[in-house]
Amino acid sequence: MPHVVVAGKIHEAGVALLKAAPGITFDLVNEVTKEAYAPLMPKADALLLRTQPLTADVIATSNQLKIVSRHGVGYDAVDVAALSARKIPLAIVGDVNSRAVAEHTLALMLAVARRVVAHDQASRSGNWNERNKFDSVELDGKKLLVIGYGRIGRRVGELARAFGMEVIAYDPFITDGSTMADLKAALAQADYVSLHMPAAKGAVIGAEELALMKPTAIIINAARGGLVDEASLDQALRARKIYGAGLDVLVEEPPKADHPLLSNPYLTISPHNAGLTQECAKRMAIAAAQNILDHFAGKLDPKLVVNS
Repeated sequence: MPHVVVAGKIHEAGVALLKAAPGITFDLVNEVTKEAYAPLMPKADALLLRTQPLTADVIATSNQLKIVSRHGVGYDAVDVAALSARKIPLAIVGDVNSRAVAEHTLALMLAVARRVVAHDQASRSGNWNERNKFDSVELDGKKLLVIGYGRIGRRVGELARAFGMEVIAYDPFITDGSTMADLKAALAQADYVSLHMPAAKGAVIGAEELALMKPTAIIINAARGGLVDEASLDQALRARKIYGAGLDVLVEEPPKADHPLLSNPYLTISPHNAGLTQECAKRMAIAAAQNILDHFAGKLDPKLVVNS
């Protein structure tokens, strides 16, 4: 009888799928930390993993482990090499969150451009004259640079065009002529920049790239922490070298209370929840649980397995 460890709270629909599966037992660990689920791994045949790390030492103690299913599409915190060395497949959920992440990207874009948080705070404190600063800007007629033109990036482009934006893209892995080849040239043109790519070894947008951007530019990162250098972004915003920024991701999550960006008035931030709508949480939970059931039934879709 396969035993599953569900590491992190998931939508009840995913739990119900496991409950209904004949011969499946499972442990539910709602806390999203490595320390909470690791002690259960020696008896686990499968792991359904939220965002917490899966490291080589945990994998080494997981003697029965046969499948890891990520509750999402990213796997930066997973030691893929350690899984591959034991021929344990790592499965992702496929295209279930692109709509939610794209919508959140536009929400951040609008919130930054229209100064939604600052105006909300001013209105609640009685400072109705905040409206007379005329400090909001529009999306209509502006040029959006999408960095990373996969499913999410393309969906962001579709939504942006509905707001009247011109969309250009940069993606070093696309060579069919649909994207720009020179990131620096693209940054210099853009009124808005939105990142939608996997984690990189270093920052894609650092001090040099920020210096190329218009002082009226807005940058959005709902992809991975570290793609934008946080110290350089904080400095550029405070010096008014760019207009504003919206972040759904940081290098360290949650950030320390004294993180400089948390006190930056030109930043709008959300707690890495771009894909955590009710609808998307349900889709991800069902897909992640189904991957485990499919593995034990011998029919796991190989397109969803990211390692050999």
